Order: sequence, then C-alpha cells, then structure tokens
Amino acid sequence: MRLTTTTNVSVDGVMQGLGGPDEDRSGGFERGGWAIPLVDAETGDYLNQVYGSADAFLFGRRTYEIFAAYWGVMPDPSTNPIAAALNSRPKYVVSASFADPLWAGTAVLHGDVAAAIGDLKAKHDGGLLVPGSGVLVRWLLANGLVDQLDLVTYPVVVGQGTRLFPDSGPDIALELVSSRTTSRGITIQAYRPHGRPEYATSTVDPGEVFSH
Repeated sequence: MRLTTTTNVSVDGVMQGLGGPDEDRSGGFERGGWAIPLVDAETGDYLNQVYGSADAFLFGRRTYEIFAAYWGVMPDPSTNPIAAALNSRPKYVVSASFADPLWAGTAVLHGDVAAAIGDLKAKHDGGLLVPGSGVLVRWLLANGLVDQLDLVTYPVVVGQGTRLFPDSGPDIALELVSSRTTSRGITIQAYRPHGRPEYATSTVDPGEVFSH
C-alpha cells in the first residue's frame, strides 16, 4: 500500500479543532472551527476525491475518536462521499491502550507498530490514508513510512493550538510533487519525503543571495 498523509493546517501550522468550536478543546483551545468558513467547492471536491480513493485508513487515537464520533454515527453514510468511504473500508488505529473500538471495521495496532504498518504496506495494494493524526504523522515520517505528505493550508493565522510540527524534531527534506491554489486562497500541496535537508557549510552574504 502507498501511505499518504493528508493534513489541514492554518498558515501558522495549527491543525487542532478545525471542524468546530467543540471538536477539540484540549489544552484550553478556544478557536475551533477556523477551517469551515474558508472551505470552497474546490477543496471540498479534493477532500471527497482523496477519501473516496483510499482503500484503508490509519489513525492516531485522538483523531480516530473525533472521526468516530462524527463520521461513524451518521444515519446514512451513503449521502456523503467521505462518510461512505470511512464507514465501508478498513480502519486502523495506533494505540497501546485502546482495546475495544466501537466503529465497525476497525483494527487496533499496538506492539511493534512499525512492523505492523510495514506489513500493511507490503502485503496489500492500493492507498492507505492517514487523516490528521499529527503525532502519528511525525512518527511515520521519522520512521520512513510516509510515501506522500499532503498539506491543505488555509489562509488564516489561528495563533494557538496544536501544530503539525513542534518547535523541535527530525529534519526532513521534501520534494514538491504538485501544488495548486483554490479560489479562496487554500493551497493544496503534495510532497515526497526526500532524505535529510542540505545545509550551507559557510555563511553567505545575504546581499549576494537576494541579488539573484
């Protein structure tokens, strides 16, 4: 399977509580629902396509619980492409303590998670989509398990909340695969992890850099 992460973030990298004021108030977060007023038809079509084309889903526990409480309880999932995909296809959640998921079609991965995900990637065809799940995304990147990193960036500075990448962590070079901007200024970019970044070995005169 090809593992793709897809994350909605603000310009300042916040990914917490994008869907509504009460979606995720952990840590005293008070600015939930920042993405919804900005979603346009192009972004909606993109998200429908991404979820609709996935063959299975992989979650961190917190994102899984948010999704299960919303998408997993829809009376008629067939009326929404995202709900239809999530409710009809295999779901995997990474957790050391989660034992009895109520959302049908869910399996819990624990123990040697890297080996379990490696087996999924090696033994199954199609696409494995990781929605949200910031902690898991960082861990997957650090362990070389991500094939593509998709970022949907909304033109807003939230100013508080959990960010996709914290102040310190592994460094990873990214190769741009595709990029587009919607009519409301949402950028949709796909990257391929490309080893470690290169760093300059000597100080360069800023005037020389910006004169080119």
